[in-house]
Amino acid sequence: MENEIFQLQYALDTFYFLVCGALVMWMAAGFAMLEAGLVRGKNTVEILTKNVALFAVACTMYMVCGYAVMYGGDYLLSGISGNGVTGAEEPATYAPSADFFFQVVFVATAMSIVSGAVAERMKLFAFLAFAVVMTGIIYPMEGSWTWGGNAVFGAYTLGDLGFLDFAGSGIVHMAGAAAALAGVILVGPRKGKYGPNGEVNAFPGANLPLATLGTFILWLGWFGFNGGSVLATASVDAANSVAVVFMNTNAAAAGGCIAALITAKLMFGKADLTMALNGCLAGLVAITAGPDTPSALQATLFGGLGGVLVVFSIITLDKLKIDDPVGAISVHGVVGLLGLLLVPVTNDGAAFSGQIIGALTIFGWVFGASLITFGLIRAVMGLRVSEEEEYEGSDIAECGMEAYPEFTSAR
Repeated sequence: MENEIFQLQYALDTFYFLVCGALVMWMAAGFAMLEAGLVRGKNTVEILTKNVALFAVACTMYMVCGYAVMYGGDYLLSGISGNGVTGAEEPATYAPSADFFFQVVFVATAMSIVSGAVAERMKLFAFLAFAVVMTGIIYPMEGSWTWGGNAVFGAYTLGDLGFLDFAGSGIVHMAGAAAALAGVILVGPRKGKYGPNGEVNAFPGANLPLATLGTFILWLGWFGFNGGSVLATASVDAANSVAVVFMNTNAAAAGGCIAALITAKLMFGKADLTMALNGCLAGLVAITAGPDTPSALQATLFGGLGGVLVVFSIITLDKLKIDDPVGAISVHGVVGLLGLLLVPVTNDGAAFSGQIIGALTIFGWVFGASLITFGLIRAVMGLRVSEEEEYEGSDIAECGMEAYPEFTSAR
């Protein structure tokens, strides 16, 4: 009887893990639609190609070496042995390959953050060359210090220092933003974005309905992102935890949307849709580090803080001439840090000092390694398309086709 109960629990937890992984995979579609909607029409095909290709690269590189770097398991030839989580005291109640699948869609999410920030001026294959290093080495290395449980400060792990990140505000989102920031700094702003007197010129996105659809897809996928991080559902305690995480994830997104919309109205006098969309995502990022402990009201307030912060961050980065077409660095980086700092408010297992040390460790490693990697790629093959190609659009220069051929004059 006990063995039958274990088998049922194993089957249910594995199925839940796989479904959540599939929801996170669907976030790749969300990023693709969001970015395609927020870039100009002449760069749509190229950004879609990036999103499809980076997902394939991430899945392959994590299989080849990323998982081994992060958890010490070998999945390339022999498959993952044991329980699929290095250092676990008890066998997990799900299939090891389900853990691999869930982890691989997370690394793809981190890489997706980079694509929007460097959109409209980075070469396609320079970007994909970076994706190889990011998903095979850079992300798995910082993941090994956090979720992998490997020591980073002598004999101490970040967990020993009081660092907690339930689903990845720092480990996934801030890491992706740190890599994006390195790329944006080296590739430079788009031509004409900033005027000689410091003015910021708006480059409206080509398809805001598409960007809105992308946001809703990401909102949906986030239930798998955060809910799957409970790692189980086939017990009373696990089921209750999943329900709380789903509730708080949704509440934070709603809070972020409302707060960003109100903030934009007060600052600009208009209801800015792009700020509202980024507010939704900011709320989701803010709650990701600790969706399991707040009340629904606290989660809404945390999301609201993220929604307000993301508006000010986007404006500030533009003043600093850091050109991020989709606001990815603000949403995932600045608000990712906020998410980490909010965890100790409701979870006494985390310490503010540990969260800060963890954030600095993640950012320092990912930003530094990404800066070196992008620098090497620039020296070997160049990072940026030519000025003429940028004017004509990356679609024709890189992909030889247009997303909206009936409207070729709309550049």
